[in-house]
Amino acid sequence: MAKTKACALHKTSVGGQALIEGIMMQGPKGAALAVRLPDGSIDTEMKEVKHIRDKVKFLGWPFLRGCVNFIESMIFGYKCLMESAEKSGMEDMEAEENASKLDKWLSEHLSKGVMSVLTAVASVLGIALAFALFFFLPTVIVNFFNKLADGALTNVRALLEGVMRMIIFVAYIAIVSLMKDIRRVFMYHGAEHKTIFCYENGLDLTVENVRKQSRFHPRCGTSFMFVIIIISVLISSAISVAFPFLRDITALWMAVKILILPVIMGLGYEFIKYAGRHDNLFVKILSAPGLWMQRLTTKEPEDDMIEVALSAFKAVITDNPADDAIV
Repeated sequence: MAKTKACALHKTSVGGQALIEGIMMQGPKGAALAVRLPDGSIDTEMKEVKHIRDKVKFLGWPFLRGCVNFIESMIFGYKCLMESAEKSGMEDMEAEENASKLDKWLSEHLSKGVMSVLTAVASVLGIALAFALFFFLPTVIVNFFNKLADGALTNVRALLEGVMRMIIFVAYIAIVSLMKDIRRVFMYHGAEHKTIFCYENGLDLTVENVRKQSRFHPRCGTSFMFVIIIISVLISSAISVAFPFLRDITALWMAVKILILPVIMGLGYEFIKYAGRHDNLFVKILSAPGLWMQRLTTKEPEDDMIEVALSAFKAVITDNPADDAIV
């Protein structure tokens, strides 16, 4: 593999997402999707990324851009995930293994439009499940114990809900990490982080150099999720103290937590960007839970996974380090 010289030590804004047998990277040249094909070769394709902030400028302002970027990243990331599954042959293998008479009948008799509707319904159900697990369930559990304690936990209800949300989140990640396919995705996640660290440390972009890097990076979606939980605890606690009547009605309290989500995401996004530029005590304290969680969400990658990460990374960087520096 040819060596590509990285720049001098600096913090880069290049980021990515681990996929099924692949990695998506975004940098100054755009987004690149690299996937290991069934024949062993690497398919690297540039992807068009459209940002609503390019048309609606104020949506790119600090504290507003966080929520917008999160939604855009979720949509784009899901599309890349589906494409990586198709290219890697994962969908064909799963279809062969899991195909039933009903599955075959559906695929033969239902139109693509109907299948798209079913996919959309499945996505909505997934969102509903996430809401039930991470919003509704913590509230129900805390309410149950608060009744047992005759209301003694009311004043710390928001804090306890945040703790429960963290416990559920960690348990969920720990359980899914036991799945073989998810473990491989987490290995690609590790390859993504290691490649970015190699570039930031000013080393040649080779498999050997990438392998030596840490797989724990502060600018990670895992860290973002934990920062979001921490900020949500602080804000919801302040609201529950200032307006105690809100927390007494479960439906109203649920609505409040949903309404403050854009604010929380905005603050979390700005912190992650700040963390990417700084390495002070404040950053280390807030980043610590997310970095610890990366022990679950990242695994040590194999060399062929690092090759995929390098292919995606090289496709999105330029020869000018200033183009991808964090600003």
